[in-house]
Amino acid sequence: MRELRIRLLAGVFVVAGVLSWAGARLWNSIGTLPSVPLAAPIVLALIAVVLLATALSLRARLRAQRERRPEAKGVDPLMAARAVVFGQASALVAALVAGMYGGTGVVLLESLDIPARRDQAIYAGFSVLAGIGVIAAGLFLERVCRLPEDDDHDQGAPSAA
Repeated sequence: MRELRIRLLAGVFVVAGVLSWAGARLWNSIGTLPSVPLAAPIVLALIAVVLLATALSLRARLRAQRERRPEAKGVDPLMAARAVVFGQASALVAALVAGMYGGTGVVLLESLDIPARRDQAIYAGFSVLAGIGVIAAGLFLERVCRLPEDDDHDQGAPSAA
């Protein structure tokens, strides 16, 4: 499985942000603008918490397994692979969603004097922050589940027999 690159996530974020900004400006010229739901940052924050809890749980189980503790529960490789896929997919979707809300938020910054638009801009800002939290938690989960052999191959060092 390939590691998720931060450049890819940043590219998805920027492209989604620019397209969302252009779409929101066009939509705003008509006179309306789609709203940013209050639930958006809440849902993104909950996903970040789930990813972080999964990563911390797996890290503790892997550490106990490595230290050969008698009470250590093993980590099923298929479950770890599913966790990595969940983390990668969440990070990619969060980059897309955060870019989308970021672009919309930039358009909303032009009309902060209107209370409803100000609230929407705040929701969009919190959505971007929560999306960045999902990205960070997803990358952390991916790092926790990395195999030791992957470290050797990434650094180009020959593996010791």
